[in-house]
Amino acid sequence: MLRPRIIPCLLVHEKGLVKSVNFKNHKYVGDPINAVRIFNEKEVDELMVIDIDATVENREPDYKMIENLAAECRMPLCYGGGVKTVEQAQRIFSLGVEKIAVSSAIIEDPDFITRMAEKVGTQSVVAVLDVKKKLLGGYEVYTHNGKKKTGKNPVEFAKELEKLGIGEIVINSIDNDGVMKGYDMGIIEKVRDAVSIPMTVLGGAGSLEDIKQLIKKFGIIGASAGSLFVFKGVYKAVLINYPSREEKDTLIMDNYISM
Repeated sequence: MLRPRIIPCLLVHEKGLVKSVNFKNHKYVGDPINAVRIFNEKEVDELMVIDIDATVENREPDYKMIENLAAECRMPLCYGGGVKTVEQAQRIFSLGVEKIAVSSAIIEDPDFITRMAEKVGTQSVVAVLDVKKKLLGGYEVYTHNGKKKTGKNPVEFAKELEKLGIGEIVINSIDNDGVMKGYDMGIIEKVRDAVSIPMTVLGGAGSLEDIKQLIKKFGIIGASAGSLFVFKGVYKAVLINYPSREEKDTLIMDNYISM
């Protein structure tokens, strides 16, 4: 039986693990390798690691860092950041990564998805759509850490990506990033209704209750979070955490909806 997934998302900036608020004000929270080791012990469903410097600096992925992370990681690993060619993707997969997340590259060259899917398999290709509300209503996709507008409507773009062969879509809310007041259910519902491929959402989770409500509403979905799994308490002390097996089963099975 397919189940919802609960996925920590780690942001790497200047080789350190950071957390942001609205894609700004990056706070150092530790070493990525140490975080992976702790998440191993907590038996997380899947891990997403995004190098937020690679695209902005127009450089290749840090293959050594990826190799180190993959060697340590005992759960499925999704890597994103700086991937622009099929050859880069194949090299990353050879290091032990299960999924590759792409963002700006598919804005510049949407057919890149098709080429990559043909080489590595549809299920291994993930599109990350960083979305932000427009002043007069609606949403727009951004790239380059929320600095560059694309003019793309996330719902219509998601439909296009599905046709091109994307295996999964991640909707990441810039407005809700790091705020810890809940997911943007509005854009999640719009995209979920538009596509039939697996979907993960990111941006806004501040408690296990937020994840519970997400699963209750959408059933089989990826519930990803950053701040929730690296901070603890009202003062946001740095503490890597993740729901226990019992807590996770309660979150999922109490709210499970067969889709």
